[in-house]
Amino acid sequence: MCRATIYDARNNFSALVKLAESGEPVELTRHEKPVAVIISYVEYEKCGKKKSFFDWLDKFHKDNAEILEGFEGIPIPEDEYPDEAYEKRIREMWG
Repeated sequence: MCRATIYDARNNFSALVKLAESGEPVELTRHEKPVAVIISYVEYEKCGKKKSFFDWLDKFHKDNAEILEGFEGIPIPEDEYPDEAYEKRIREMWG
């Protein structure tokens, strides 16, 4: 990864963009601390396609709203409640 100060980036912006286009990320620094990265549009698109679990869950709820409405108000029988072992496994998985 190439590094450049904000000052250098201002003076050599076109060259740094060409580096990023070729696949070389450019780290921008201020007072020797990283503050930003210039990446190619292709790399940017890869970043944008990752969705969080919560984005997926929200889409699932929207896509299946009619089906999920049918489950509202149905009580869960006591013998089907999660036991302590199940809850322990869930806590271990999710921290």
